[in-house]
Amino acid sequence: MTAEPKPRAARLALASGSPRRLALLQQIGIEPDALLPADLDESPGRNESPRKLAARLALEKARVGAKTARMRPELQGAYVVAADTVVCVGRRILPKCETVDDADHCLRLLSGRAHRVYTGVTVIDPSGRERSRLVEARLRFKRLSGREIAAFLASREWHGKAGGYAIQGIAGGFVVKLAGSYSAVVGLPLYETMILLDGLGYRAHEFWAGHEVHA
Repeated sequence: MTAEPKPRAARLALASGSPRRLALLQQIGIEPDALLPADLDESPGRNESPRKLAARLALEKARVGAKTARMRPELQGAYVVAADTVVCVGRRILPKCETVDDADHCLRLLSGRAHRVYTGVTVIDPSGRERSRLVEARLRFKRLSGREIAAFLASREWHGKAGGYAIQGIAGGFVVKLAGSYSAVVGLPLYETMILLDGLGYRAHEFWAGHEVHA
């Protein structure tokens, strides 16, 4: 008797083109079936707080991703995950740095000071149900010397990064204190993402058999 084929595991799309968010999903044993970057205006609204901005953009990205997934036959019935990260000092939202001047300004503002990182994550299931979480992390940078700032700017690691840095890169050496989720600061809070997926019926642990961690 021929064994019946096993049903295909639920599909999942990541509404992001970020290699960091992809790597984080892969870390917990999930390989997305598609990457669906959402092209959105990420400017904050008038008087919009950093936490509300992160939550709103994560939801909007997920909705755009879900709409795109519905138009692709191979992604019918897919779960969609999206996230957005906002770095702020007080209520002042720092930009995703595109120029050296942006990055220099951010680094000098963060030097020797505490700041917050808000990351919103949204999951939309195949039936259209939406679930979201907002995660806050608090960090403090060491006081940076002019030479350190100049060398960091020359590295160009700041390019495209919220607040002008990536904690998993060189700037990890600037962090004196971190309270909260490290993965949220990188770009995707793993605990909250798994909770949201599980609550909507996507069982991440079903993908762990054969998953290897490479040093």
